[in-house]
Amino acid sequence: MTDTHPSYSEAHLARPTIRRPLLLNYGFSGDFEDQRACSAAIRRGSKSFHLASLLLPGPTREAARALYAFCRHSDDLIDDPRSGMPALQRLRERLDLIYAGDPAPFACDRAFARVVHDHAIAKPVVEALLDGFAMDLDGRRHATIDDVKAYATCVAASVGLMMASVMGVSDRAALARAADLGIAMQLTNIARDVGEDARNGRLYLPLDWLEEQGVDVTAFLKNPQFTPALGLVVRRLLDEAARHYRLGHAGIRSLPKPCRHAIRTAALVYEAIGESIAANGYDSVNHRATTGLVIKLGLLFKARSDDSRWTATAVRDLHAGTEPVARSLVTLSGLLRESAPMQRADKPTSDAETAVGRVTDILLRLHTDARLETLRRREAAREKAASLA
Repeated sequence: MTDTHPSYSEAHLARPTIRRPLLLNYGFSGDFEDQRACSAAIRRGSKSFHLASLLLPGPTREAARALYAFCRHSDDLIDDPRSGMPALQRLRERLDLIYAGDPAPFACDRAFARVVHDHAIAKPVVEALLDGFAMDLDGRRHATIDDVKAYATCVAASVGLMMASVMGVSDRAALARAADLGIAMQLTNIARDVGEDARNGRLYLPLDWLEEQGVDVTAFLKNPQFTPALGLVVRRLLDEAARHYRLGHAGIRSLPKPCRHAIRTAALVYEAIGESIAANGYDSVNHRATTGLVIKLGLLFKARSDDSRWTATAVRDLHAGTEPVARSLVTLSGLLRESAPMQRADKPTSDAETAVGRVTDILLRLHTDARLETLRRREAAREKAASLA
């Protein structure tokens, strides 16, 4: 390691969070309430990631939920049609405060500030996420698949690298595979949301692929309709995603053992979304692909073991080259993780707990969440009916 690493690292790493003395805060740090807010955010925002997070060991699960909460909160701000570039600028200012150790008074900011400091997450990795939001606000179209992957690197591979840091990963090959998994998931999102995006004036498919199939972009955005030609583009995008999933699965084998089940579950659930798109004839204009609870639970059990599809190519895939658009973020993450203090490993659980207790707990939580969601919907329906009476 060269002498330039400490100063180089210091320029990109977060400072310790400034905390109020406990005596001035009535004996409470506030960390627990912040964590509760982050847990609620992932439960509301993504059933797939919520399910996966339940499989993570405790400290890693808390950090992952804080990471998700900040990213989701930021995404929701940018998606608000009333926001625009001023909202992005405020997010950049809030990120500056987070890395200065003095986060803005939001639960997700405070929790995320602790995560980026404790897990040596480089600021440029988080800034890449905001750069992706800037592309959204600009209404940027993507000329080629490499341009689409550059966008996916910003909004998804960056999150994969943050998650890898939370799990204590420093190996460059494993980090590259974390970026691949993020890219694969974002390509799946794009394939799933073609119709919804078009109805909102957005388009993420490669323009050159659309041109090759004779799809008139202007006409499609004016009146989104599915055609076999569009289906071929969606299929081609999912084929590209499949390559990145294969690489991503190779990296899962390099994660700490207590974390593998969760990440493999998330990967399999997202792959299942792609399979649902294919089952719909690649028509994501008139159909939105989903995965039901039964499918998710089946994948949860399947994910307990290494994916046998890629056993023969796992070693080769692990050491495959880094996607060019993600190379700088992977390199920086690896450098700073290598120079970070050694983290305390999560205590491994026993085989019995992993096989029975943990999965049983997840099933009970999912059942409770489903009941609560049903009750909330019924109450909302009653309130709407009362207001119309």
